Amino acid sequence: MKIYMTRHGQTEYNKQEIILGTTEVLLDAEGERQAEELAKKVADIGNIDIMIVSPMKRTMQTAGIVVEKCGIELVADERLREWDYGGFEGKSRFTEGFAENKVNFGVRMGKNGESLLQLAHRVYSALDDIIEKYHDKTVLIVTHGGVCRVIETYFNDMTTESFSNWFMDYCGLIEYDADRQEGIS
Repeated sequence: MKIYMTRHGQTEYNKQEIILGTTEVLLDAEGERQAEELAKKVADIGNIDIMIVSPMKRTMQTAGIVVEKCGIELVADERLREWDYGGFEGKSRFTEGFAENKVNFGVRMGKNGESLLQLAHRVYSALDDIIEKYHDKTVLIVTHGGVCRVIETYFNDMTTESFSNWFMDYCGLIEYDADRQEGIS
């Protein structure tokens, strides 16, 4: 079984380095262009059977552009929504404590958000279910930067340092072999 993973296209919040978790925003013009490029890549792959998508607006918009070009079935999964950054939401990515809080696995982000352990629990359970339900399919997951980082840990071991420095490009595409549970690109 192959699983492809991508992050939504750029938003104005992303461009301005504003922490964007549960806030609903749409793609900016560059994000729409990135989603068009993603749709071309997905069309070139040609054998993706289904997209499992975060229900948030920016991911649904990205996935919608792929659907228009490729006609792939889309299924929303709430467990793929972005990390709840709590009190950090809407602040600069350079806000004191944000980077440190992201790797303190049992600490809720911004005091009232999700801890990394809570995020990993919901994302891992989504992946377990996707692999079980679609074991004979090729799946594209369309989600968010924080969730992509957790998906990477599902397939590949990461140290705390490599976790904190790992980044998913907007509309980048990574392929995983779910049978081997390791990334292959």
